Amino acid sequence: MSGLETLTTTELSDWVQQAKAQADQGRVADRIPLLAAADREWFAVHIGCKSLQGISLGDTACVFPLMSTIKPFSLLYLLEYLGAKTVFQRVGMEPSDASFNSLEQLIADDGRPRNPMINSGAITLAEMLPGRNASDRTQQLCQWLNQTAGCKLLLDQDMLASVRSATSPANRAIAQHLVTAGYLKNPEIALDTYEQICCLSGRVEDLALLGQLLAYESGLLLPQHRCSVNALMLTCGLYEASPHFTLRIGLPMKSGISGALLAVVPGQGAIACYSPALDSVGNPVAALVFVETLSQWLQLSIFGDRNC
Repeated sequence: MSGLETLTTTELSDWVQQAKAQADQGRVADRIPLLAAADREWFAVHIGCKSLQGISLGDTACVFPLMSTIKPFSLLYLLEYLGAKTVFQRVGMEPSDASFNSLEQLIADDGRPRNPMINSGAITLAEMLPGRNASDRTQQLCQWLNQTAGCKLLLDQDMLASVRSATSPANRAIAQHLVTAGYLKNPEIALDTYEQICCLSGRVEDLALLGQLLAYESGLLLPQHRCSVNALMLTCGLYEASPHFTLRIGLPMKSGISGALLAVVPGQGAIACYSPALDSVGNPVAALVFVETLSQWLQLSIFGDRNC
């Protein structure tokens, strides 16, 4: 027997300890002061399942900003609000072979963002969010996510101030090139909105509840939109490392530089982790070790038996 519904707390505890031992191979993000203050030893996980009550272990009281793990959900919101045709006129669907904030790749692609999971795509989508200004757009997205998923996200104003204090020349250069290429009209509002939605914060349980929106049919979302987001997470969610982990884990996933990691198990549930130590690409080391172990032992890969 396999699947999330077979998971026991004892197994989970053992795998958490094994994963935490790998944290020293990563580094906590240091560009944003409040992120740099995180303890690299922190580890939290919540397994959200359709058929069972959720299971949590570790530092589950930690509140962290979603950072880039918000990107699938701003995409999902816009697919529901505007439709796929409008959204994908502005952003592509192709995997990236460069870093998440690469200006060089954007230039090589004639200014068209490759996908919504990298910064150029997410900044473009931030401008498309409904609302009068950046704060209104962030509030509307947050309210929709909380109502739809049942989570309790809040905008962390201290984290937002910390993000703003650590100005990002790379994101500003990306936004300016998007304007030049005709994919962005108001870079200031787009960047402000992007920074705010990345500072929407919660606990691992909140992230797992978001993931469960993508895991199975609920009647709250159009199935084709849920499938589109899962597909892009699978191919693009871990940046240039996505193909590597698609082969090893076989699940739609999205990471954030805060140490957040979300893995969707279609038809079963979601795995949400928080582990601040990152690898060189910007993905959380211990969280990926944990999800890989879970996927292999419980045969969670969407591609089925690895020996087929």
